[in-house]
Amino acid sequence: MIVFQNLHKAFGDNRVLRGFDLEVNEGETMVIIGFSGTGKSVAIKHIVGLLEPDEGRVIVDGVNPQTLSRQELYALRGKIGYVFQFAALFDSLSIYDNVAMGLRKQGQLNEAQIRDRVHESLELVDLEADVADRLPAELSGGMRKRVGIARSVALRPKYLLYDEPTTGLDPVTSAVIDALMVRMQKQLGVTGIVITHDMRSAYTVGTRIAMLYEGRVRQVGTVDEIKNTTDPIVKQFIEGRAELEPTAGFAR
Repeated sequence: MIVFQNLHKAFGDNRVLRGFDLEVNEGETMVIIGFSGTGKSVAIKHIVGLLEPDEGRVIVDGVNPQTLSRQELYALRGKIGYVFQFAALFDSLSIYDNVAMGLRKQGQLNEAQIRDRVHESLELVDLEADVADRLPAELSGGMRKRVGIARSVALRPKYLLYDEPTTGLDPVTSAVIDALMVRMQKQLGVTGIVITHDMRSAYTVGTRIAMLYEGRVRQVGTVDEIKNTTDPIVKQFIEGRAELEPTAGFAR
């Protein structure tokens, strides 16, 4: 499991996380929602050691990434797939080489095994075999997102972190990405954390949903619990309203 314990993170005078606590259970898909700039992406970057907390800690599979040696941190990252907001593909490399890159860096498979894993991963996200020979610029935004997922699952991770996976996509393509995230959880048994503003997506893929507000978790619960919340801040966000209801004095 992944546990965030009293996590604090500031950038200069900007205090982003202010005591962030959350437990992500093995096998579930936790969706983290919240207004822009509330620290959702900042929080998950601590999982892979891209950021270090000013206070508190993150525990992944019983270990704190801060305490690991470089080699141990690389080993931990091998368990974690990270799907970036805009896929983060290398434009000069073919789709095949983009997906194969992590496998080659791991050095555990020979080239024939890598080829099989690449094609298997592309098939898993419903991309045809001939896509492997194309460049990222030749693909649509939705196809690039799928390649980003394929690159992550090729490593057979235990955890998948999705940073705004449906941003910039039309509703139909977003639904395709949602279906893929659900498939990754069911077929591969991965534990997922999804950062999103898209409540339709959150309700589709989430086992539980946590709202981050002013650097802390405002509420965490099942999809039904979030849909039926009485917290005015959470209701404002999930209903997309510009103004709070008169009950905004709700006690935290």
